[in-house]
This record gives sequence, C-alpha cells and structure tokens, in this order.
Amino acid sequence: MKQNKILTLFWAAILALVVLTGSIAAPILCRPFYYAHISGLGLSERIGLSETEIRRAYDEMMDYCVGGDTFATGILPHSAQGASHFADVRGLFLLDLRLLAASIVAGVALFVLSRLIGRRCAPILGRGPSFWAGAGLGGCFILLGALAALDFNRAFVIFHQLFFPGKDNWLFDPATDPIIFILPQEFFRNCALLILGLLLGGCILLIVWDFVRPKARLGSSLPLPQRKSPRRKSR
Repeated sequence: MKQNKILTLFWAAILALVVLTGSIAAPILCRPFYYAHISGLGLSERIGLSETEIRRAYDEMMDYCVGGDTFATGILPHSAQGASHFADVRGLFLLDLRLLAASIVAGVALFVLSRLIGRRCAPILGRGPSFWAGAGLGGCFILLGALAALDFNRAFVIFHQLFFPGKDNWLFDPATDPIIFILPQEFFRNCALLILGLLLGGCILLIVWDFVRPKARLGSSLPLPQRKSPRRKSR
C-alpha cells in the first residue's frame, strides 16, 4: 500500500474528535453519575426533596436536553428564562452527540475507503495519527485543566460566556428556578473532572497504541525463516 500524509491528518482529526465528544457525552448519558451525587452531596437534606423527586426533576430536564420535545423539571417550577437556557443547553448537547456519531461514521468510512484505494497513513516526524491525536488533544486539555484548577469559579463563568455569548439566562434566580438547587457547582466540577479524566485516558491509550502497533505490524510482516535442506555429501 502507498503511504499518504493527508490520510494521517484526517485520521488524527477523527480520532481526536471521537475522544473529545465521547468524553463530553459520558456525563450527559450516564445518569447514575448524577444519582450518586444526590446522597454524596446530601441534596435531599439541603433542599427538602426526596431522592425520587430529585431524580424525576433531573430525568425530565435531561430527557429534554437530549432530544425531548417538552421541558419539565418534575415538581419544581421553572421560568421562561430558565427554560430558554435549557433550550440552549439542549442545542449544545445534541451537537456533541451528533458530532460523536458523525466522527465514528467518518472513521468507518475512511477505513473502508483507504483499503479500497490501497492507501495507508504515512508517519509524520516518525509518528502515526493516533500519537498526534492523543498528544495534541491531551496537551490542550492539560493546559485548560490546569488553568481551571487555579480558579474553577472563574473558569465556570468564562465557559458560559463563551458558549452562551450575549446571554445571562444561565444566571438562575432560585426563587423562580429552584432546579438550580439540585445542580450545585460541585456537580459541575465533578463533571469537568470526569470529562478531563476520560479525555486524558483516551489520549494516553492513543499514544501507547502508536508505540505498540508498529512493533506488532513489523513482527507480523517479517518473513519466516527458510529451512535449508541438508546437502548430500559426494562420494
């Protein structure tokens, strides 16, 4: 097969996108992660609702954010401004899930196409696409994680200013949108830690794979030693 550096760049981008969107999707789709915070943070005692009522409020909110038609928060009331913020959140969540699905489909399509046209990735500076995907993505988020760790409150505000530009509907009034009581900042901090941990773990696996795979490929491509037939001695 002929080698192609453009193919390497495409693969690096796809792999980085799968790891990024997959890591973000984890706390969105894994509801037990939130449920563990109900008792862990003592939410029932804090706000005077049962665990069942808190779960229902969270589930109805998340059902809407991942594609449902109607916004609801269980027995908790909500304002039009609060609902408009969750409509914005819904757009971001669906964007992430669609990008995750699209990147997986693109990876499968690129794998099939590269086999059909007889092309494989060419090393860039001696390394393959998984190395560059892991190193590039991991390096960026180590830096972001370090900055966020210095002042999470400030990072939280900057995040909302970046992803909800020109809007202040994310500043909830607990009197009209008590849903904020079941979504404490500790939960969002732990979501950020989960995303960062999964992302860095995925990046490490990509880098390790880049170092391991060439050895495996080399070993499988080495020719088997030929057995020499014994020479007959002439009389």
